[in-house]
Amino acid sequence: MFIEDDAQMDSFWVQSAIGAIKAIAFMYDIITLPVYLVMQKPWKRRQDSRRVKAKPINQKMLVDESKYAPDDIEAKIVKNDDNELTYRTTDPPRDVHVKMLQENIDTLEKVFNYVAKTYTSKRCLGTRQILSEEDEVQQNGRVFKKYNLGDYKWKTFTETERTAANFGRGLRELGQKPRENIVIFAETRAEWMMAAHGCFKQAMPIVTVYATLGDDGVAHCITETEVTTVITSHDLLPKFKTLLDKCPLVKNIIYIEDQLQKTETTGFKDGVKILPFSQVVKTGQESKFENVPPKGDDIAIIMYTSGSTGTPKGVLLSHKNCIATMKGFVDMVPIYPDDVLIGFLPLAHVFELVAESVCLMTGVPIGYSTPLTLIDTSSKIKRGCKGDATVLKPTCMTSVPLILDRISKGINDKVNSGSAFRKSLFKFLYQYKVKWVQRGYKTPLIDKLVFKKVAKLMGGKVRIIMSGGAPLSSDTHEQIKTCLCLELIQGYGLTETTSGATVMDYRDMTYGRTGGPLTVCDIRLVNWEEGNYRVTNKPYPQGEVLIGGDCVSQGYYKLPGKTSEDFFEEDGRRWFKTGDIGEVQADGVLKIIDRKKDLVKLQAGEYVSLGKVESELKTCGIIENICVYGDPTKQFTVALVVPNQKHLEELAEKHGLGDKTYEELCSSPVIEKAILKEIAEHARKCKLQKFEVPAAITLCKEVWSPDMGLVTAAFKLKRKDIQDRYQHDINRMYAS
Repeated sequence: MFIEDDAQMDSFWVQSAIGAIKAIAFMYDIITLPVYLVMQKPWKRRQDSRRVKAKPINQKMLVDESKYAPDDIEAKIVKNDDNELTYRTTDPPRDVHVKMLQENIDTLEKVFNYVAKTYTSKRCLGTRQILSEEDEVQQNGRVFKKYNLGDYKWKTFTETERTAANFGRGLRELGQKPRENIVIFAETRAEWMMAAHGCFKQAMPIVTVYATLGDDGVAHCITETEVTTVITSHDLLPKFKTLLDKCPLVKNIIYIEDQLQKTETTGFKDGVKILPFSQVVKTGQESKFENVPPKGDDIAIIMYTSGSTGTPKGVLLSHKNCIATMKGFVDMVPIYPDDVLIGFLPLAHVFELVAESVCLMTGVPIGYSTPLTLIDTSSKIKRGCKGDATVLKPTCMTSVPLILDRISKGINDKVNSGSAFRKSLFKFLYQYKVKWVQRGYKTPLIDKLVFKKVAKLMGGKVRIIMSGGAPLSSDTHEQIKTCLCLELIQGYGLTETTSGATVMDYRDMTYGRTGGPLTVCDIRLVNWEEGNYRVTNKPYPQGEVLIGGDCVSQGYYKLPGKTSEDFFEEDGRRWFKTGDIGEVQADGVLKIIDRKKDLVKLQAGEYVSLGKVESELKTCGIIENICVYGDPTKQFTVALVVPNQKHLEELAEKHGLGDKTYEELCSSPVIEKAILKEIAEHARKCKLQKFEVPAAITLCKEVWSPDMGLVTAAFKLKRKDIQDRYQHDINRMYAS
């Protein structure tokens, strides 16, 4: 009874205190509103947010009139109006785009030649120095290896260009010829970028392979592209002791050295040269080979997809494709002379590679990092040492929704671990800021007192994050933008379109949309009758998304059948069928609402978008990962859930199961029922329909990783493999 009274008293004081703060905030608003109105011009921000970013183009513009009779043209226009709609941006090319046209920059090789002359002594690529690796005793007595890190060491644009040119000539000395494929299988780092540009200077296509890809996938990429030389790293080199038996053509392996440890180069297959990166650069310094500039239509990259639907496919990306997306990005994202990018996403992912190429083109320094050293609390940072972001103080970064969801959950965990008053105060201030931002205002006082402290997580200077690779949930989008005091812009693109398609306008104040088309491509919606998605739907036209323009790939490597299925030419323009379902809203902005392969029709006739449901439920704190499954012969969906360990332990304590292990908790019917209840409550907040919410779940004891073959190297779900592994559990859930 006394405990209840104490709790009620605490609640009373909390509500009273928050009420007083609300009253003060109200008075503050009345006094400062006229000042903010004059200084901030919120109506201008609202107008910029609502402006039309793209319009349907006259279908006649897409038709070569010389090929058709007038009646045929008219018929084609009418047919297109009923079955498809094509949108083009309303924005003109901007300064950097125009400069690239003026300088005739149509290859990645010309990009580096231009920037080396333009930015000469400016910082270009930076690597954090590892001073030592030391044992650190944890509170539980366990000992972990941690890094003692120094400052960033930089190469200037001139030094970077010279190293790349020498590396390219060094490859020629090894016997590598122009237009022969070469594999880069390494983590994101400065040497990756220099190696790639060394290859471009000799017109050698690079084959990019995710560092997290399994052995079979790596062997497939190497053998299919018939390479004789592989560029890898100290950490990944040992894999080749077994991989080389599956890759008989490989004659040279070049490894990027470790800062601390000597690389073991014995025990490899006879006849294969194992060489350090620095030795190839040194050989190139003395070489007489000249550069071999590629042409715009030459293949720059064979980029292997992460393989969410089977064996990874090699996508053929020409120099022209890469330059086109770069032009589109520089038209959409504001870039300033003092910007700094922190690079940590895989360079084997086209989004990161193009983003970093844009930074090079605009003279923005790139400091490299890893997820293990990114922030002060990262797992490899020694106690008392600073994370990479704190030292580098970046202004720009790229990210994927998986990382942003984790940051969002981290913020929620921090808030929820505080007192009742702190939680209530944070909730009020968060809602206060969201309300005024939506009206077009900024909130400098609250930002300085509260949210700037959160922003120090990433060094305190980040002004813009560009998210790509997967859909970003509206909740995460709003929370990151609000709490980190930055612009978070979402893009949409695919490897097959060189990451180019749409990018949000940085002034857009909405969430959950992917922006208007880039200046280098058009977006087309085509009816998909099976899913009832049509361009005549109200309030907005809907359909399968097609992308057409110079950013669209030539096709898949050695897969002519799949290429002709997914790509086509129309009046001199190349198009790609994405398989994604989108709607274009009144301001010309695309919103991805479904995916053809993810759509399941349940027994009662309702359509469930598995990807959409997963994207919403992943923002639930208890969920680390989730795969929703729908059987067309049943009336409901089920889900396989990987629970978040910290949240699972807290839930166990609430239910008196604190003495159980993680595996035992995953098998507990009590915990399963409690998590199912949390999922249902979260689904209501996300406004999911009742038939979309899983009616039964199974808690998975293993954390899904690329090594298990259940997610790709980019951590996308491999549905068929997950279904095969957990088929017994799926049957059990439907039987119950």
